[in-house]
Amino acid sequence: MAYRYLGRSGLQISDITYGNWLTHGGQIENDTATTCVHAALDHGITTFDTADVYANTVAEQVLGDALAGQRRESLEIFTKVWGPTGPKGPNDSGLSRKHILESINGSLKRLGTDYVDLYQAHRYDPETPLEETMLAFADVVRQGKALYIGVSEWTAEQLRAGHALADELGIHLISNQPQYNMLWRVIEEEVVPASEDLGVSQIVWSPLAQGVLTGKYEPGKPAPAGSRATDEAGSKTVARYLGDDVLTAVQKLKPIAADAGLTMPQLAIAWVLSNPNVASAIVGASRPEQLADNVVASGTTLDQEILDRVDEAVGTVVERDPSKTDTPTERPS
Repeated sequence: MAYRYLGRSGLQISDITYGNWLTHGGQIENDTATTCVHAALDHGITTFDTADVYANTVAEQVLGDALAGQRRESLEIFTKVWGPTGPKGPNDSGLSRKHILESINGSLKRLGTDYVDLYQAHRYDPETPLEETMLAFADVVRQGKALYIGVSEWTAEQLRAGHALADELGIHLISNQPQYNMLWRVIEEEVVPASEDLGVSQIVWSPLAQGVLTGKYEPGKPAPAGSRATDEAGSKTVARYLGDDVLTAVQKLKPIAADAGLTMPQLAIAWVLSNPNVASAIVGASRPEQLADNVVASGTTLDQEILDRVDEAVGTVVERDPSKTDTPTERPS
């Protein structure tokens, strides 16, 4: 397993992060979740990402139970705040001081830890003054409940404003968690350059484009049984990638992966990690053997010929528009 520094900090994280969106507390049983977490540890993954909104807090509990008994100092545990949780009342979402300070306590209890290594704003909250949000995060850090601060799916402008306030408050905003993969590159034009200026790394989700980059979805054919496209929750996230033009382009990646000596998932993850501003790629698992395949991408270097061939294969179907960043116009209800 390879490790990279997260932002302009001294914190190193595994370049493969284990994430439990959709899986823990939802798609897989708790015993299977524990088996997958232990497999991740066996493969050298030390970084684990979750959020209080996943399965309405249950995912945090499952992850905390699975990590029980591990040496805390050897792990990097990340969680997020913003999405609606609990009974979903008017103050059960967003980035208000009230919601942040109450949410961190709930997350720590469920995760079974005194602190998280990274506490992230899951999205931007346009209904809360940014100053209020950053001051609440600063208090979380000063109370010893989080070591560093991060965000997710923030625009370049939002990152710059948040980072400036964090600096004034003496805390470290060191990461952004965006969607990023061969097909979805909306961060490249604005977010990555801003992040490089600020000393912020990307921890990217969906490096496999919700499984599409594994090559298992084929144009003109129904989705495989048991795949994310056939799951009620997962189908909404994968739908954007299921056009025949996209699936046809993805099939062109198969010989490229073979020539590189990689499986399709390994090629997709290695491609994401070839961006120097990316510190880690988040992968999930419903079976431990998936992790055995994914971790091979750790530390893998793709030569320029392979990178060029990837661009040629998928270039016509890549989404690059920075305005597609998933930034909300209102607080979730």
